[in-house]
Amino acid sequence: MVNRAILARTHLVSVLSRRRLVELTVHDVDARLADRATMLSTDTVHRLHGILRAVLRRAQAHDHVKRNVALLVDPPRGTAGRPSKALTADQATRLLKAAEADDAMRAYVVVSLLTGARTEELRALTWTHVDLDGKPPTVALWRSVRAGGETKTRQSRRTLELPALAAEALRVHRTSQLHAQLAAGERWKGTDLVFCTSVGTALDAANVRRSFRRVAAAAGLDAQAWTPRELRHSFVSLLSSTGMSIEDISHLVGHASSRVTEVVYRKELRPVLTRGASAMDALFPRGPSGA
Repeated sequence: MVNRAILARTHLVSVLSRRRLVELTVHDVDARLADRATMLSTDTVHRLHGILRAVLRRAQAHDHVKRNVALLVDPPRGTAGRPSKALTADQATRLLKAAEADDAMRAYVVVSLLTGARTEELRALTWTHVDLDGKPPTVALWRSVRAGGETKTRQSRRTLELPALAAEALRVHRTSQLHAQLAAGERWKGTDLVFCTSVGTALDAANVRRSFRRVAAAAGLDAQAWTPRELRHSFVSLLSSTGMSIEDISHLVGHASSRVTEVVYRKELRPVLTRGASAMDALFPRGPSGA
């Protein structure tokens, strides 16, 4: 919901504010989307088109407009997005080591890299969905920051065993958060979010990107060349390098079929969800340095 609001303010409000909705034409919509397509990815252009359709549908329901002109426009193709990449095992080890020294991002980086959770799932994760005392410890990825709190697809909802390193990072993080809550006092919002600001409010994507790049730089990586979502891509690639089947990996990352994993995420390349933790424990035993 937050992302949709930002997209609308940045790319649509400037046009809509100059013309009454009832005066909006097919040409106006077509021209605006074509202009945005010169600087935005195809996926983002389609999202803008969807936002405009929804706005006009509501206006139409309240008799503010006679027709939804956005329905008469086919969104154009945008610019090619930056292809995602994956960390090597050595780069991943360096990143985990650097994250140890960053109290704010340690648990986020470790959990994202070692479970393959989407950034939108981690930003919505609450302590209610984390069981650190279970045998084994688990994390339930049942929510996201998408509208209505829904995950990307129904198949995305999954409960995963936590690798030992991720469980340890979350325990440390929970203690640190309790200290932050005491320091914030009445300013603490009490959202139950696992990853949040210093007063308990939700993180936005830009904050996470900036913080992640700080850790990436400390790991000796080109900080501007990496984004948090590539931790998920790295998870797929690292598991593939252990010999795990693409079908098992697709279950761990919450894909409806292995084809999506194969086509979109593979860089080398609900029953049993423990193999991811076992494989990650083998790759990163006891700690990032293996000490």
